[in-house]
Amino acid sequence: MSNNSKVLALKYRPQVFKDLIGQNIIVETIEKSISQNKIPNAFLFTGMRGVGKTTIARILAKSLNCGNSEKNDCLKNKCKNCDEISESRHIDVLEMDAASKTGVDDVRDLIEFSRYGPTSSKFKIFIIDEVHMLSNQAFNALLKTLEEPPAYLKFIFATTEVNKIPVTVLSRCQRFDLSRVKSEEISEFLLKVAQMEKIDVSQDVLNLISKISEGSVRDALSLLDRISLTNDDNLKGTISLESAQKIFGYFDKEFTINLIEKIFDGDEHKTLDLYRQIYQKGIEPKIFLNGFLEIIYYLKNFKNLERIGFVNDLTENNFTKIKEMSERLDAYTLLLFWQFTIETIDEVNIVNDPNLSIEMFLIRLLHLKDAKSKTNSAQNEINKIENNFEKKKVTVNQLKSSSQEKQKKILDDQKSINNIEIKSLKGLIDICNLKKELELKYELETNVNLIIFKNGYIEISFNENLKKDFVKILSSKLYEWTNTRWIISLSQKDGQETIKKTSEGKKKNNLKDFEQTDMFKNIKKSFSDAELIDVKDNNND
Repeated sequence: MSNNSKVLALKYRPQVFKDLIGQNIIVETIEKSISQNKIPNAFLFTGMRGVGKTTIARILAKSLNCGNSEKNDCLKNKCKNCDEISESRHIDVLEMDAASKTGVDDVRDLIEFSRYGPTSSKFKIFIIDEVHMLSNQAFNALLKTLEEPPAYLKFIFATTEVNKIPVTVLSRCQRFDLSRVKSEEISEFLLKVAQMEKIDVSQDVLNLISKISEGSVRDALSLLDRISLTNDDNLKGTISLESAQKIFGYFDKEFTINLIEKIFDGDEHKTLDLYRQIYQKGIEPKIFLNGFLEIIYYLKNFKNLERIGFVNDLTENNFTKIKEMSERLDAYTLLLFWQFTIETIDEVNIVNDPNLSIEMFLIRLLHLKDAKSKTNSAQNEINKIENNFEKKKVTVNQLKSSSQEKQKKILDDQKSINNIEIKSLKGLIDICNLKKELELKYELETNVNLIIFKNGYIEISFNENLKKDFVKILSSKLYEWTNTRWIISLSQKDGQETIKKTSEGKKKNNLKDFEQTDMFKNIKKSFSDAELIDVKDNNND
């Protein structure tokens, strides 16, 4: 494939560290570790889509195996290793997609392959993309090799869902969290690409693309690619913001600004007419409500925002109108609008025709615009929202039936168990039962082999059947219930039997003992097919 025929996301994929945008601190740290020869056994890059995880992994592989060790930055004068790694044909750099190779056999083949040293470079490198897709057994097979690999072996992992990776693997990696790329940086980068590709596009359009991409450089380049194709086929001259909004199905903020202005003017006809124009453009009600919230936010915080016209897809006219409106609108009314819009977003999920719900929402806002006077039908709406703001407690005095009194007692009991001292695993399970944390209770009874339990510290044996987020959930709940930070430690030591196994063993012994009693033998004589299922102690009951 010729370079000109490539999509922009591939054509302008960074090949060296200095070409990366938005990840300066991570790049600086990696370059320093290479220059000082303090290279970890395994790297882990995590972050949202399109921020450079796999790209950094490949550049890192080239830097580690670069033929010119002093340079570590092949661009104009590529060495043989960097050339082969860029084209995914280097014999010592293996890139694997964990989404298609998830099993333990795939990892065993990888480990077997790692026993042989590099052929033509300094390191043998394994790049595993979307590593969170590996199975538990595959992760366990990797553990020993990750902790003590041969000096020539390096692992580079990339993932979008780091929470799905076992903590035992995370602790063996040097982790780098890639952040979203700022809108300003994406916009500057797109301008350079547009100039090199000779795409005639306005700065407003580039700002819109950077906003829609939500911090993903790959998404931004794909959107620019789409604009360029449309420009070749249908448009003449510079692509305008209006044309770009039609291409992306993104409605002009000016509609929403004018609509809000008509609401404050009390013009119901114009307000509904503007909304119907937006709806005819194919805009979903939820997208409209989120855009509505965005304008309310600008109006409320206009004086505190810096460079608002650049960061967001606002034209100069939009910017001026928002400034004028913000000067004559009071904060109290805007806060009411914000809260009421949030409530309507929930409402559209349960209405068969969300469009009707939005129209009623706008009509109700027309009544709320005079919130300060608090007159007529607006009074009820305002009181409702003020109650939400102040989080007033609603007193219910109708707990007359016994079932209602019982429910109240349960709630009081639940409130009283906070800040107590939990002294044992059994006590912790009792708390889970009372708090209705049934899933956590199940894990504690079924999959926890206890080693140590004391105030603020729990040590348990590693058990692959435990849910991946078990430690995180347990720590959070313990802090919530005791107001104390607990340390949850996973160990390779053998712990006690799980509560479930202990209970099953006790039950089995009780059955065996009771089968030897005269009572059971007499029952068996009278009913030969009788079967003993369980034994209960009435005294305990």
